[in-house]
Amino acid sequence: MTEAPHLRSRAEGLASAYPPLLASAERLAANVQLGDHGRRRSGSGDAFWQYRPLQTGDDARLIDWRRSARGDEQFIKQREWQVAQSALLWVDQASSMNFASSDKVTTKAERARLIGMATAILLVRGGERVALGAVLPPRRGNGQLERIATALVQDRPDDYGIPDLSPMVPNSRALIISDFLGDLGPLKHVLTRAAGRGIRGVLMQVLDPAEEEFPFRGRTVFESMTGSVRHETLRADTLRDRYLERLAERKAELADLALNTGWLVGHHHTSEPAQSALLWVYQAVQGAR
Repeated sequence: MTEAPHLRSRAEGLASAYPPLLASAERLAANVQLGDHGRRRSGSGDAFWQYRPLQTGDDARLIDWRRSARGDEQFIKQREWQVAQSALLWVDQASSMNFASSDKVTTKAERARLIGMATAILLVRGGERVALGAVLPPRRGNGQLERIATALVQDRPDDYGIPDLSPMVPNSRALIISDFLGDLGPLKHVLTRAAGRGIRGVLMQVLDPAEEEFPFRGRTVFESMTGSVRHETLRADTLRDRYLERLAERKAELADLALNTGWLVGHHHTSEPAQSALLWVYQAVQGAR
C-alpha cells in the first residue's frame, strides 16, 4: 500500500505529459507543407490521377465520356491506388536520451519524441497505419495517436535503448530515432531481419551539440545518465581528438549499416529547428519503399 501514492503521482505525471507532446507535435506537423499523400499507381482508389487513352481489353464502363467528347479519342479516368500502408516507429526512451548540455537546448528524448510523434501524425493523416515498436500494433486514427503519445513519454531505466520493430510487418516502412551511442549489435540484428522481410526505413540520429563538438576543458567528470559509468579527468581537452574520431567512426558504421540493408540515415542536433528534421524524416520515410 505504501507504493500507491507514488504510483498514482507517476501515472498523473505521465498523463499530464502526453497532451503537451501531442499538441507540440500537432503544431510541428501543421508547419510542414506537404503534398497530397498517395501512391502513384492506378487502381480502385478515390483520388483522381490522370486520363489515359482507351486500350484493347479495357472495360467500356471505365470510359470518361465528358473527357472523350473533346476529341475523337476515348479516354479512361485512372484513379490512384490508395491502400493503407504500415509504418513501424521506434523512439529511444533510454536514459542516455535524457541528456541536455545546457538549459538552452532540449533533451535528446524530448526532441526525438517530438519528431517521432509528428511523423506519426503525418502518416496517420495520410491514411497509413502506424505501430510503436512492440508496444502498439499498426492502427490508424486519432485514438492510435493518443496511445502513441502516452507510450512515448514513458522513460526506460536502461543506459542505452535496444531497437524493437516487432511484430515486423512485411514490406512496411520504419523509422528508428536514437542517439545510437550504445552497442550497435542489436541494431544490426534488427535491420538485417527487417531487410529480409522487405522492410526499409530511416535511422535518425539525435545528438546534443556538446556531443558533437566536445567543448570540455580541464577537470571534468563524465558520467552516464544512470550513474553506472563514471570517468574523471584533469585534462578533458586531451580527449577531444580521440572522442571526435570515435564519433566519426560511429557515424560511418551507421552509414555502412544503412547502405547494406537498404535504409537511409540522417543526423540532427537538438540546437537545430525540429521542423527541418521532420521534413527530412517524413520525406525519407515516404521514399523508403
